Amino acid sequence: MERTIRIVIADDHPVVRIGVRNMLADANGFDVAGEAGDGDEAITQTLELQPDILLLDLLMPRLPGLEAMRAIMSGSPTVKILLLTSTITTQQIIEALHIGARGIVLKDSLVQDLHTSIRTVVSGDYWIGGKRVANLVTALHELMQKAEVQPRKTYGLTPREMEVVGAIVEGCTNRDIARSFGLSEETVKRHLSNIFDKTGVSTRLELALFAIAHQLVAATQ
Repeated sequence: MERTIRIVIADDHPVVRIGVRNMLADANGFDVAGEAGDGDEAITQTLELQPDILLLDLLMPRLPGLEAMRAIMSGSPTVKILLLTSTITTQQIIEALHIGARGIVLKDSLVQDLHTSIRTVVSGDYWIGGKRVANLVTALHELMQKAEVQPRKTYGLTPREMEVVGAIVEGCTNRDIARSFGLSEETVKRHLSNIFDKTGVSTRLELALFAIAHQLVAATQ
């Protein structure tokens, strides 16, 4: 038997919470472990209950959804967060995914998407644009093509480091990068260490997401 998926619902409108709870009760395999009416409560409930899924309203009183998500990801990085919203910009989607959201569900699509989106993110994939997404970097590239172009920042990265960042976004290994630029793998590792320090990330995936979210690479790369 499939294990029960434990869920916390965080939305400032009681009617929305009741509606979501009822939709989950109508299907097997879901357990609403807690509810929250504002951003602070969402943090408290999530950290105390350690659910599998947090359904988090983007526009919350006391603490907005994105700020609440930052705090939650710092204290409970294993919870998978699905943002609930009536409307959202492409740039907000990119920011949310960069912070750690696993997907976005429009409230107008809750009836048809709620169960599937939850099971999708529990399985390890993402839910973006009303569909399952397995490759987050590719999805972010597509989103960036739709976003308004902002001035690019370099975060103090050298031209060579920017090239290495671009290669990381493309999924290249250290060996691939070394061959492409005529460098030793040790030199590539030093470049990556410097890049991690300057951008504040610690893994290659985090770097790829940071690079796309902050437009260090072209959307069409």
